[in-house]
Amino acid sequence: MNRARFDAAIEAGEFLEWADFGEDRYGTPHPDPPPGRDILLEIDVQGARQVRRRHPEALLLFLEAPSEGDLEYRLRGRGDSEDHVRARLSYGASERETARDLGAVVVVNADLAETVATMGRIIDDHRGCLADASTAAQSGTAPPGPDGGESGPRR
Repeated sequence: MNRARFDAAIEAGEFLEWADFGEDRYGTPHPDPPPGRDILLEIDVQGARQVRRRHPEALLLFLEAPSEGDLEYRLRGRGDSEDHVRARLSYGASERETARDLGAVVVVNADLAETVATMGRIIDDHRGCLADASTAAQSGTAPPGPDGGESGPRR
């Protein structure tokens, strides 16, 4: 898609999220999942900010390498250009800060199997919280907050 068409798609609201990174642009069309299915997006914090605005209930996971050296090694290992590696490394600290500001759950990706298992547990917990909130909303009561008291608006 050329830049003019991409700009027109942004203006028309065709993307759930979109981002500029260097000379590249990325966007996710609005998904239409079957009922009861999760949507998993691999996006940067620019896109996560847009998703959070549109879907405050969304679970945001921020995956980070155990160290900046590991990140650099991984970027080079996947064949990224030198310019891309430098850009990613320079944005790293601000991306971590933005992720935390957005309320993302930070997961350190040191071991793939452990990371996948951790993400699965986090997703399952989030599904449970959404189900509890939905049940509470249907019954007109607020679910317990983190301190055991009520949270959320009362009806």
